[in-house]
Amino acid sequence: MSILFVLLTFLLVLTVMYFRRPQEELAEVQVAPARQTPPPMMLKPAGFEAPQGYCFHPGHTWVVDEGRQNGRVGLDAFAANLLGQVDSIEIAELNRWIRQGQPLCTLTRAGQSIDLLSPVEGVVVSRNHALLKNPNLAVEDPYVDGWLCLIKAPEMSINLRNLLQGPLTDSWMQNSLTRLGALMQQLNPALAQDGGLPVKGLLFQLDATTRQQLAKEFFLS
Repeated sequence: MSILFVLLTFLLVLTVMYFRRPQEELAEVQVAPARQTPPPMMLKPAGFEAPQGYCFHPGHTWVVDEGRQNGRVGLDAFAANLLGQVDSIEIAELNRWIRQGQPLCTLTRAGQSIDLLSPVEGVVVSRNHALLKNPNLAVEDPYVDGWLCLIKAPEMSINLRNLLQGPLTDSWMQNSLTRLGALMQQLNPALAQDGGLPVKGLLFQLDATTRQQLAKEFFLS
């Protein structure tokens, strides 16, 4: 009788383990961290990072086509270097229609503001809330966490034809760096770069007149 009792107990334990195991494995799957999108592969034209697959506006903003007419927009590393630091940022409100080349956002530091232009035409459908809370993301991580907004662009393919992309990015970035050095030599020789990259935050170290000239030259605003 005792042997029968032991056998029944053993079978009961096996049955419980059988039914519990799938649930435990399912729980492990549910709590597993979500797979994150890998960061874009970077090139370094003229010393500045530039992600492959991104398209650049001459005013130093970028867009990447995410499909279904959605374009994620941000500022590039050249702009981030010139700005250096940001106290606040204002992005066009949701549902607003923005034309390609129209002011999209305003970045402010120490009471001095700079406008950046939209690389595509469409409706602002989402804004980066993390960036609104921490504006410096725009200059610390301009291509990933520091993106500005998402724009629904019905004419995305047409807009992209007006932008710099692929092999053109390298020569354009190099040209921007060369132009910056030449302009600084004329406008403020004391802050002119001595080869290499310009001083980070250079734009806000200048007087108002020089700053406006550089903003017009490189940000087209």
